[in-house]
Amino acid sequence: QVQLVESGGGLVQAGGSLRLSCAASGRAFNSYTMGWFRQAPGKAREFVAAISWNSMTYYADSVKGRFTISRDNAKNTVYLQMNTLKPEDTADYYCARRSATFSGASASLQEYVNWGQGTQVTVSS
Repeated sequence: QVQLVESGGGLVQAGGSLRLSCAASGRAFNSYTMGWFRQAPGKAREFVAAISWNSMTYYADSVKGRFTISRDNAKNTVYLQMNTLKPEDTADYYCARRSATFSGASASLQEYVNWGQGTQVTVSS
C-alpha cells in the first residue's frame, strides 16, 4: 500500500509563496499521475493541479499562472509551488495518486485512490 506524506504548509501573508512536497512510498512512482487537492473549512474538497506520469500538467482555473506542479521521480516526490497566495487559498492541501498507471492528468477526485493526511495552508490578508 502506497503512503503519501505532505509537508511544507504554514502561515503566510497574502502575496507570499509556499512550496508543498509530497513524498510517496512504494514502487513505480513514475508510472502514476499525481494530484493536489484542497479543502477549505465547510467546503468540499476541490482539485488544484495534477501531473501525469509523463509530466503533462493540468490546473484549476483559480490557480493557473500562480501555482506550479512538478515531480522528481528519483525522489518519489511531487511538489506544488504556490506563488502570489491569496486568502482564498487557505485550506488543507492533500496529495493523491491516481488509481491507473500511465493515465493522464485528471481533475476528478474519484479517480484518485491514495491520499495523504494533508498539510494546512493559511494565507492572511
